[in-house]
Amino acid sequence: MRVALFIPCFIDQLFPNVGIAVVNVLRRLNLEVDYPAAQTCCGQPAFNTGYWDEARQLARRYREVFAGAEAIVCPSGSCTAMIRNFYPQLGVTPPAIYELAEFLVKILRVTDVGAKFPARVTYHDACHALRELRLKDEPRQLLRKVRGLELVEMNEAETCCGFGGTFSVKFPMISFAMDEVKVKSIQQTGAQYVVSGDSSCLMQIDGYLRRYKVPVRTISLAEVLASIE
Repeated sequence: MRVALFIPCFIDQLFPNVGIAVVNVLRRLNLEVDYPAAQTCCGQPAFNTGYWDEARQLARRYREVFAGAEAIVCPSGSCTAMIRNFYPQLGVTPPAIYELAEFLVKILRVTDVGAKFPARVTYHDACHALRELRLKDEPRQLLRKVRGLELVEMNEAETCCGFGGTFSVKFPMISFAMDEVKVKSIQQTGAQYVVSGDSSCLMQIDGYLRRYKVPVRTISLAEVLASIE
């Protein structure tokens, strides 16, 4: 099977290792990975802030860039939800796109990707993946098959981290309070790492962890699955 890889803006600019990890996981499963170099933003920031004409232009371009792709894989529930659920509101037919955990578990029907990550981790449910894509158990199925990994659930797993794209810029104090609730819940698990499918959420959480010197690290689901040491 040949899949097209869509890398969101945050990963492209700030977390390139996540994109590399996705490729490594997919190739380990004997998939041919195509990366259309002309890809850009899916249009979500413009859409969420009310610039629908600009978002529509990006959506149409996205369709052109990924035309003919059998399946598109994206390591972000946020961008996947934008394309699948909100392109129709812009009058653009969404292509066949899947969030990484969704693609592995629901399409390939694979839960063991041969990963090894000896650590105690807890999982943060990103809002779009959970509420728009209805993905809850899929990432956990994958984590439970990682050798050496201990998954400990936090009480506030489904609580928003406070990022929300431009929300954290417009309402910084509310965003900070939400992040504080999330981090306290993470600490209560005794986890060494907090894992999520969305790098934007991890960026938000990591900012708090670093600022207050909380001894917990962030890591994407893709990077955990790519780890074999």
